[in-house]
Amino acid sequence: MTPSPRVVAVVVAFNRRDLVTETLESLFAQSRPVDAVIVVDNGSTDGTSELVAERFPRARLLTLDRNTGGAGGFAVGMERALAVEDADWVWVMDDDTVPTETALEALLRTARVAPEGSDLFASRVVWTDGREHPMNMPRRKPFASRRSIAAAARHNAYPVRSVSFVSMMVSAAAIRRVGLPVAAYFLWNDDFEFTARVLRRSRGYLAADSLVVHKTKVFGSTDADPGERFWLEVRNKLWLFRFSDAFSLPEKALYLVATLRRWARTFLASSDRGVLRRGLATGLRDGLRTAPEPNDVVLDGLPEAIVRGQHELQAGADSGRSR
Repeated sequence: MTPSPRVVAVVVAFNRRDLVTETLESLFAQSRPVDAVIVVDNGSTDGTSELVAERFPRARLLTLDRNTGGAGGFAVGMERALAVEDADWVWVMDDDTVPTETALEALLRTARVAPEGSDLFASRVVWTDGREHPMNMPRRKPFASRRSIAAAARHNAYPVRSVSFVSMMVSAAAIRRVGLPVAAYFLWNDDFEFTARVLRRSRGYLAADSLVVHKTKVFGSTDADPGERFWLEVRNKLWLFRFSDAFSLPEKALYLVATLRRWARTFLASSDRGVLRRGLATGLRDGLRTAPEPNDVVLDGLPEAIVRGQHELQAGADSGRSR
């Protein structure tokens, strides 16, 4: 790490103006100041852009004319952080994430003591009552060595294989190397695929001293009933297993078994299995018959500079993989 790395925060917002207010107030009150804050308003209809422009003039506001989902919003924000803001690190979070005052300071402290080749650091996520949020707390990296676990534990951290976008800091070098999140995912598994893609070739850690509050409506795990959105979970998981290079073949087999078990728990706990059955059928159909389109196709119609920058970043990542 450079002595004073440039950290750019990216917040993706959609119709949560009250919650995003808390997010931005907390970002601008960090003990280690953020060097720039980018807010991607994903076509909100509740006045989010107007509120951000009026109350947070220091934020770089990108107002999109349609909802591109979390995947598209983070792709746009990360591209802008690199291409315009010259970030060394990009700190991404949802619009219902409230970082505590020392969240960034703790992420950077962990990054400074991490082994060479460490590109990703995640915060510890709690719910509004202080309990660790099971939906966003990643497990330890499977098959991590005892030595690596013990070394990380001395700094109140542990190695991970993937994390969520709730609060995650990734190096600009890693984004340039592997490319942006896949915008076609829209929602669900975009963070899983992207962070696993980064961490297949580098290291990442959960920094337990970096604390954020995730203000979801309910407290639940990844097997909570998603209702109508289940088809996105199914389609995107199939896309990941079929097309992503985020995992080796043995890892794909491991995660496929884990996914099937989680889906089974979701069905067993659901009060409306008919909705899930329809979502499963639609997701299987789309996941097996289609492939995710490139970002410049999915995000067509956005400002030319955004799409061009994404295309160049992805081209560079593809070139790197081909070597």
